[in-house]
Amino acid sequence: MNEFDRPSILEANIIYFLLGLALLFLGSIVQSREIYSGLLITEYIIILLPNILYLKLRGYSLKHTLRLNKLTFKQGIYIGLIIVFTYPVAVFLNTIVIFVLNSIGNVVPSPLPIPQEPKTYLLSLFVIALSPGICEEIMFRGTIMRAYENMGTKRSIIYSSLLFGIFHLNLQNLLGPMFLGLILALMAHKTNSIFASILGHAFSNGIAMTISYIAGNAQNQLQDIPVDVMPNNSQMTVLLIAMGTVAYVSVLIVIKLFKKLPRGHINIEEQMQIRRKKEVRLSHFLPVVFVIALFIIINVKLFFL
Repeated sequence: MNEFDRPSILEANIIYFLLGLALLFLGSIVQSREIYSGLLITEYIIILLPNILYLKLRGYSLKHTLRLNKLTFKQGIYIGLIIVFTYPVAVFLNTIVIFVLNSIGNVVPSPLPIPQEPKTYLLSLFVIALSPGICEEIMFRGTIMRAYENMGTKRSIIYSSLLFGIFHLNLQNLLGPMFLGLILALMAHKTNSIFASILGHAFSNGIAMTISYIAGNAQNQLQDIPVDVMPNNSQMTVLLIAMGTVAYVSVLIVIKLFKKLPRGHINIEEQMQIRRKKEVRLSHFLPVVFVIALFIIINVKLFFL
């Protein structure tokens, strides 16, 4: 097998379907027993291990398929800055969905635990920030994004981002991950390194956990204010306008930062192989259709029934 061969779209979609089922059934079982150990099992056993094993058994080059190329310090700095300004946009997109659901459906609290003490906070950074950053990036900006290059680079970036959002199987947490996935895919593509998206993903999750930790401690000190208070529609509208303004400015900054992000090295042979498209049939997308159907069924039951 050629060093620069890549998985087919059908292969990637079957993996996506099977791991989606495993996440839905096995992941929910192990996480219901104990959330932290359950999340570790989900990330490393259910998501990471099957991807690595499949690529190895099929003879695909891990270095090429997963973009295991070095990341420079300068690239890392720009990635951190991009994520800082990406985060408000992702939060804004998720807030829009919550606003709509609050008007016509139900809003479901996040199942992820909010750390209340330093020890739990550090554990959360490893389990909820770093581990998904490694395992989910290997799957989406590795296996899936590389496979979708059979349709062209732009489509691989877009489709892998859409599939990343749907894989969360949660309508409340759909648009934010899709946007984050787009940013992570662009990072991996421009730097030609999976370590760029791993760093970005882990840092984004780390920001979320840090904010939750600080907010949770502040809430504990203000016992008279209930934790589950939701703003009314008028307050939510003002909030959305303010968040939208911040998100718009953040997008402009992200675009400028991306232009300055140093491009990673890619040799001519690899570049020619990436540009070579392969035949793709509609039947190759059936596994994805099944996951989308599961996504719809789960969320209709969760938010509207």
